[in-house]
Amino acid sequence: MEQVKTVAFHTLGCKLNFSETSTLSRLLEQDGFVKTDFENTADVYVINTCSVTDNADKECRQLVRRIQRRAPESMVVITGCYAQLKPQEIASIEGVDLVLGAAEKFNITEHLKTLTKGNSAKICSCDIEDVNTFHASYSVNDRTRTFLKVQDGCDYSCTFCTIPMARGKSRSDSVTSVVENAVQLAANGVKEIVLTGVNLGDFGKGLTGGKKREESFFELIQELDKVEGIERYRISSIEPNLLSNEIIEFVANSQRFMPHFHIPLQSGNNEILGLMRRRYRRELYAEKVALIKQLMPHCAIGVDVIVGFPSESDAHFQDTYDFLHDLDVSYLHVFTYSERANTPALDISPVVPVNIRHERNKQLRNLSHKKQQYFQEQHLDQTRKVLFESHGKDGMMEGYTDNYIRVTTHFREEWVNQLVDWELR
Repeated sequence: MEQVKTVAFHTLGCKLNFSETSTLSRLLEQDGFVKTDFENTADVYVINTCSVTDNADKECRQLVRRIQRRAPESMVVITGCYAQLKPQEIASIEGVDLVLGAAEKFNITEHLKTLTKGNSAKICSCDIEDVNTFHASYSVNDRTRTFLKVQDGCDYSCTFCTIPMARGKSRSDSVTSVVENAVQLAANGVKEIVLTGVNLGDFGKGLTGGKKREESFFELIQELDKVEGIERYRISSIEPNLLSNEIIEFVANSQRFMPHFHIPLQSGNNEILGLMRRRYRRELYAEKVALIKQLMPHCAIGVDVIVGFPSESDAHFQDTYDFLHDLDVSYLHVFTYSERANTPALDISPVVPVNIRHERNKQLRNLSHKKQQYFQEQHLDQTRKVLFESHGKDGMMEGYTDNYIRVTTHFREEWVNQLVDWELR
């Protein structure tokens, strides 16, 4: 077989997936592969999948069909959450050659050495209970902000979620190792690190996971704050019950941790939160937002919310809408509930009709737009530091203020990866 030379990647889903794709790319480049754009013809295509919504599954199938039309002789490798949850389903897609589950994705170079184009896909997967190692990963050269994975897996059992089945139990890097990675990234010129994980606040259960926490997320951010060269840290997402007051107070007093939190809510109604098996009530969520805004009035707060969860009545949804309307948050990420195989939510009734789910999604997206506009208007005529990103588009460039307001301006080479004082207008 002719030696494989070019490889192209496509990532579906979350920031964690982006950090892992970047690491897979480095592993293959170290082994002699040359990375190329996904739109080009490549010898190997790697699709890192998500399983949070049905749409991610469909998108994976569409990508494979596109590859089949463009380069039918190329190798197609599918990894990520969808690959762990439904390996047989993926293997049955025409054109797929290799399916790598959660335990095997970082062994991709070894698998490719023995892979040949055949009539059926090779599946390398295992029971998720057997996934008990942590692989640090981070994105480099993809963007000014680097996603640094510090935690993986989840020990929670939310009734709508497939992630524990796709990624296994909660496990994480050590504080020492994360700090070493941050020092290395700083030496490579990285200015901003986004800390990522499946359940970031649960950091500290060690490389193989366990019930006892050996270290804490609070200890981690204290040590990262001392790393010279990294100008900015962001916490990608943290559960409200794990967002301790000491973490909030630390961020408020830090020069390096940005005034920006993303806190999943999922529902503003306590009955629905109970059915979801979330580990808090809306009162706790409101307390966390109030403390953040008391200490950092300029802080951006993002919210994840799910609409159309089974048994969500009009009254339940109105409760969520009113709660969010009155809450001092900056933007919403709105997800329409979609049925996922083997999740307890499938046993909850009545089912909300799909058209009502979409209507509720639209209402909350409109509310999000208003929230975002209001938040930005509060900061007009202020001067805040913007970190401009390296990639320009149509002669323009963009960056973000410390509190996550996006700024777009004409491209200037000298501003790339630089903190610039910017008057918001």
